Amino acid sequence: MMKDMIISGGKNIYSAEVENAVSGHPGVLDVAVVGDLHEVYGETVVAVIVPADPENPPTLESIREHAAQTLAKFKLPRKVLCRDIPRNPSGKILKHRLRDAVRAESAGGVSPVGGS
Repeated sequence: MMKDMIISGGKNIYSAEVENAVSGHPGVLDVAVVGDLHEVYGETVVAVIVPADPENPPTLESIREHAAQTLAKFKLPRKVLCRDIPRNPSGKILKHRLRDAVRAESAGGVSPVGGS
């Protein structure tokens, strides 16, 4: 089984560790963390969230500030996206679909993960 890990600047970042830190933010209902491609660092940390209040989602700064209480700076999300988090019938996050959607969006393509 492959570990759910992001490698950024040669450092290993476990998605679950970042998800645990971000999930404690009062404005976050649900979170999944994936790596987005970066030409210098290899990957960067992206937090995909379902905001508790869709009309007033938390800012990247507030999420980074909250997560910095327990995470090293290099593990903090560089980007936050608000979207549905795809899951299989048993509730497991479909990280591969989410990662593909984030990378397609970053590349200027159309995201395969919708809001339905």
